[in-house]
Amino acid sequence: MSTLKTKPVLVAGIDIGSTKVSLAIAAVRAEGQLEIIGLGTAPNTGLRHGIVINIEATTEAIVKAKEEAELMAGYSVPSVWVGVSGGHIKSFDSKGMVAIKDKEVANSDIARVIEAAQAVSVPSDRKVLHVLPREYKVDENDGIIDPIGMTGVRLEAGVHIVTGGQSALNNIIKCVEKANLKVSGLTLEPLAASRVVLSEDEKSLGCVLADMGGGSIQLLYFVNGSVAHSSMISVGGQHFTHDVAVGLRTPQTAAEELKKRSGSALPTLIDDHDSIEVEGVGGRKSRTIARKDLAHILEARAEETLQLIAHDIKKSGFEPLLGSGVILTGGASQLPGLVEMGEYVMDLPVRRGFAKSMGPLVEVSKSSEYATVAGLIQFGYEKMKELGQLHSAEIDLSQSWAGLSDKFKGFFKDLF
Repeated sequence: MSTLKTKPVLVAGIDIGSTKVSLAIAAVRAEGQLEIIGLGTAPNTGLRHGIVINIEATTEAIVKAKEEAELMAGYSVPSVWVGVSGGHIKSFDSKGMVAIKDKEVANSDIARVIEAAQAVSVPSDRKVLHVLPREYKVDENDGIIDPIGMTGVRLEAGVHIVTGGQSALNNIIKCVEKANLKVSGLTLEPLAASRVVLSEDEKSLGCVLADMGGGSIQLLYFVNGSVAHSSMISVGGQHFTHDVAVGLRTPQTAAEELKKRSGSALPTLIDDHDSIEVEGVGGRKSRTIARKDLAHILEARAEETLQLIAHDIKKSGFEPLLGSGVILTGGASQLPGLVEMGEYVMDLPVRRGFAKSMGPLVEVSKSSEYATVAGLIQFGYEKMKELGQLHSAEIDLSQSWAGLSDKFKGFFKDLF
């Protein structure tokens, strides 16, 4: 007779990128602590700049990532929180105003003024993803972050509204559902990543989160603790890889491996005597070159990319308000030397952002490329808590938690 165990509350997030799909499963432990217990990744060729260009390829990648994550976790997940990004994402500011009931600001007044602020005309081919409060004004007093309990007659709110292209979002949802998963909700990827990468002090002082993916860079600006602006740059890790492939005359897969294993944005960080083996194209022999040659190729692309970020910051008008500078995250941000070059190019403080610890799995695989999927889990947990959806269920387990440790070891042995 099998033993009945209590299934923990599970939260799953999926980051569908231009180069790969990452799906993570977390269990909600005591006191609301989140512990990632399953992680699956799969290469993806069906997405470009956040737009699905091949439904079958994207669905297949989601299925593979899902199976790998579920195998490791020992549980199946029926639904996921899905991250979205890309050129179809647009945002704008809006304002709303209402009369304060009972002369003292209550939660109901906040809800009404935000509803008034989002009562703007949005084209039928766009869907509102987030309505993010920036600041409030009570009568003549402005710059208020939390007006609850304040007395006054009139309450105003300034909000930042993020929208996505309806067809682009529908195609992403279609791919997830074809992989036998329900969509719990859609979330802007850099907004999700900010939950686990940025500190409250950084948001208050002002900063930019640059989520560097395979096909693009998503920028999210925080001023006075709130989202003030968002934008996208159509350059990502794939462009670095392509430069290496062309410059060293090597296949794309070999170029990606060279970039990850031996790459650097600063040739000065590399010893003059270091060498690397470069795979030939079309059956040609491998050859040995100076590692600095690889760095020089990556240096040019890194400098151009960071200048594009610097230009976006200047264009935004928020540069004087970014006391905490720039936080780089995402898979493409892991290139050594990028942070040092960034401080020189942008003349702002720059750091690399990692997801905060969510159990032993993230401790082992701790890297910027999992920040978004960890953020989706955190975002999903917060939403589930708001909606009162956190509950456990009794299920029949055929394996114990002790048996999962072997899967963890096997996974990381294969991974590294």
